[in-house]
Amino acid sequence: MKLDKPAPTDHPVHELISRRWSPRAFAATPVEKEKMQRLFEAARWAASSSNVQPWRFLLTHQGTDAFRALHSCLSNGNKPWTQNVPILMLSVTDTIFPAKNDKPARDNPTAKHDLGLALANLSLQATDMGLHVHPMAGFDNGRVKEIFGLPTPYEPVTVTAIGYAADSSTLPDDLRGREEAPRSRKALSDFVFESSWGEPASFT
Repeated sequence: MKLDKPAPTDHPVHELISRRWSPRAFAATPVEKEKMQRLFEAARWAASSSNVQPWRFLLTHQGTDAFRALHSCLSNGNKPWTQNVPILMLSVTDTIFPAKNDKPARDNPTAKHDLGLALANLSLQATDMGLHVHPMAGFDNGRVKEIFGLPTPYEPVTVTAIGYAADSSTLPDDLRGREEAPRSRKALSDFVFESSWGEPASFT
């Protein structure tokens, strides 16, 4: 069955947030050009430190050599369920602040944070259009750099599946169980502190 898994939130949030989730069952259906434009327009308008917009995205499409090359870099746990995904996307950060005025070029400590903001925008826009995205950290970083010729100072961070959800029955048994399992998150008191470290905020 194709799953709709809204988050069982403890407090009301926007429906795009509660409906957003990362499936493993994807249909091979191509994503329309207009929807791709809207996805990356959403990413484009994410916040970033000093507006340097350090994110870069490299798209690969099902059936191409580029897709096969990126897919080969995934971990063994990610390879099986990504075979039918229409798009695999490599997300990359520029790790250097460019020189500006009297400041020389320097390391950008918020580059990955800013990429995360761009991906969050993209994810919510995808949810609004009936698409799903599933970012993965399980891939061979060094091999990706070599295959795609990433220059210094660009650093790959995630590989993301983009497409339409498929029935969970298309997955192997072990992955189907994970797909259909209830969603859960830590309680607010586990990560929102107030006044001192480890002290849960009063509203939790």
